[in-house]
Amino acid sequence: MVSRTSKFKGSRTHGRGKKAGRGAGLRGGRGNAGLHKHKWISIVKYNPDYFGHHGFKRPQSVVQAKITMNVSEVEQFLPSLSKDGFAEEKGGKWTVDLTKMGVDKLLGSGRISKPITIRVAEASKGAEEKLKKAGGALLKE
Repeated sequence: MVSRTSKFKGSRTHGRGKKAGRGAGLRGGRGNAGLHKHKWISIVKYNPDYFGHHGFKRPQSVVQAKITMNVSEVEQFLPSLSKDGFAEEKGGKWTVDLTKMGVDKLLGSGRISKPITIRVAEASKGAEEKLKKAGGALLKE
């Protein structure tokens, strides 16, 4: 059987036309070449969000994540908090200073049974209600 190349001996382009045998000529350029020109339809059809800006990222100097703690966690960690000097017990009532600990906001998830007085910058409504039900208090700074 005759090979395909021997069939084209003497032909300059071997049946590919003038440009197809050179570089990436048959494919309209290499890689992303022509996405704004001759490959535009494929971009619009299959990847319409390829060009342009999408959304924004807030600068880190503006973004501040609050350090939070739940009411149930405060009660759960009372022994270790007192050991570290953030909580103290007087007459069966606990006093916890979360601002000294670096907590910004108290959240109201979980249950609480002990009367605890908590000093914190912010607190949710649920946290305030649960503290008052248990006989404790909230000191906002």
